[in-house]
Amino acid sequence: MKLRPAGRDSQIRAMQCLGIDYGTRRIGLSYGDEIGVATPLPALVQSAPEQRWTALREVVKSRRITDLVLGYPFNMDGTAGFKAKEVDEYAARLKAEFGLPVHLVDERLTSYEAESTIAKSKRHDVRASGLVDSRAATIILQDYLDQRLPPAAADL
Repeated sequence: MKLRPAGRDSQIRAMQCLGIDYGTRRIGLSYGDEIGVATPLPALVQSAPEQRWTALREVVKSRRITDLVLGYPFNMDGTAGFKAKEVDEYAARLKAEFGLPVHLVDERLTSYEAESTIAKSKRHDVRASGLVDSRAATIILQDYLDQRLPPAAADL
């Protein structure tokens, strides 16, 4: 069996990631760590933006987040989407507010993928709850974790 180098393991253990699917009304969240599995967290659905920031501060503090992973709105042709400037500003505020690394991850089709498992008749209600946003954040974070933490090869 092949073991991972000790330095890599200690680096992985220290990682506590928060996945973020930014929206002007709702912010989807997910959590992942050295295990390499992203799990959804309740979305931030407060009506006032500053209330969402307060709730986000609490999540970052309580989960001891070390890295922020933010979905970035690319168009299908690879160019920055119309919301890119807004996300760039949000990323800058995240970095200033928390002093943590902010990793931008392509979020193309994540909301579509997140919605695809929900019956069409229920999508409106589910969307308002933030569930779709947190599922999208989970997909974004899982993509990041899969790139950062590829499975260890084992020789048996």
